[in-house]
Amino acid sequence: MLPASELDTRGQPSLDIARYCEELQRSNGLVIVHPNWWGQPPAAMKGWIDRVFRPGVAYRFQEGDKGEGVPVGLLRVETAVIFNTSNTPPEREMREFGDPLDRLWKKCILELCGVKKIVRETFSIVVTSTPEQRGEWLHQVGETVEKSFRY
Repeated sequence: MLPASELDTRGQPSLDIARYCEELQRSNGLVIVHPNWWGQPPAAMKGWIDRVFRPGVAYRFQEGDKGEGVPVGLLRVETAVIFNTSNTPPEREMREFGDPLDRLWKKCILELCGVKKIVRETFSIVVTSTPEQRGEWLHQVGETVEKSFRY
């Protein structure tokens, strides 16, 4: 559960959280890496998102809105790249679950906070992957990052 000081835009977050908020506000790009954990980021990452992508930092509500309306993105991030790992074959993932991480990152977090360009890749199946396959994935990560942040 988030403490009231982390929910209220008038409250002061901890020094660590304040530092992360400042870093997020100064960022022009983001690279996010995490496993698909029950169709979500792991709990520790979700807690970080809840604390850092906060009102007044990542978004605000229109004047006169008390939080029930449409947020306005505040981030200056131009590009976000998300890499996920999974132990579910891509075909089964889409057939059984759709792609909840795609919707979460694109619609529910990043676009809402003003990020326009979002690139996401998933690497699977990790549990049975070979060192050669993981090496190929790392090469692909490098190419994606280089291409996504070329200015």
